[in-house]
Amino acid sequence: MVVAPDTVKMDAVDLQKVKILFEEQIDEGLHPGAILAVYRHGNLVLDLHGGIASQETATSVQADSMFVLFSSTKAMTAACLHILWERGKLSWDDTVAQHWPGFAKNNKAQITIRHILSHQGGFPETPNELTWKKWLDWEVVVAAMENITPEFAPGQVMAYHPRNYGWMIGELVRRIDGRTFDKFLREEITAPLGMNDTYVGMPEELESRVAKLHAMEDCDRPGMVTTYNQPGVHQAVQPAGGGIATARDLARFYAMMGAGGTLDGVQIMKPDTLREVTQLQVSGLDHTLVQHMQRSLGLVLADKRMGASEDEGNRTFGHGGAGTSIGWADPESGLALAFITNGFRSNQTNNPRLEAISLAVRKACR
Repeated sequence: MVVAPDTVKMDAVDLQKVKILFEEQIDEGLHPGAILAVYRHGNLVLDLHGGIASQETATSVQADSMFVLFSSTKAMTAACLHILWERGKLSWDDTVAQHWPGFAKNNKAQITIRHILSHQGGFPETPNELTWKKWLDWEVVVAAMENITPEFAPGQVMAYHPRNYGWMIGELVRRIDGRTFDKFLREEITAPLGMNDTYVGMPEELESRVAKLHAMEDCDRPGMVTTYNQPGVHQAVQPAGGGIATARDLARFYAMMGAGGTLDGVQIMKPDTLREVTQLQVSGLDHTLVQHMQRSLGLVLADKRMGASEDEGNRTFGHGGAGTSIGWADPESGLALAFITNGFRSNQTNNPRLEAISLAVRKACR
């Protein structure tokens, strides 16, 4: 339930400006449709949807429409390892091979869990043989990860692993806990938090609720749009970028994270764990993205898309999704936000629209 702005010390006029900006972005053609949810101090204060879900069918975005998350999935995926670390099931500097012996092949014996979470494992490229139809076969994916040969020595280069990151974490969860990744995510995070519209491996019968992705005029990766509009991709367990969710659910996840691991009396992890996993691990040039990044254990820190910088909101953490979305939490302000669009843009126009929404929300705080 959406609460009155005053109850969480937010300005109603400024929140109305956020709604106006949200609608203007759609009217100006920045994307066909979008969803936005904002929490403050554990309370939902804004829950917006608007625009077109599919230009082909002229279907409108509904209150329960779900959107492709791309790499906005990654923070939830990392949280599964955060939980296992808290329970003493792993250490960050464990080699992956301690838990998954077959991974040691091809000079990978020294790669650690910390390397995987901070994108320093040294094997950023998705294997060519892993076309999207093969994402549906987990054992094929596992074999591909075992057979991969690193491009860089572990811990030497920060290079974003767009898909391998998720498959690595998913198999580590299975090896360490015994449950499949999707089951662990559901039982340990999404179900306890009431995130009933969040999936990594979505049931086929829910396909009609998924907003279609659209390549905008400056889209620099149209293949991503084609691939991630495939129902089979939505059904695959692809923990790096295959999440499907509402903004309301993703913002709820970040509200829990920003509040130290507990929301509405449900504890997912302890405050000490959140402090641990949001500590800076690596800062500098990301050789995949060719831009400066700050990363903790599975999270991006103080990113402009979050309306944050080293001076303002510098404790903010979260993750973005390729060309479309952002999710974040700021423990200092008590804010948590998820903004997801279905219009895929280049960084030059995607990042400013995400930043504009984030900054407008921050401005509404008293």
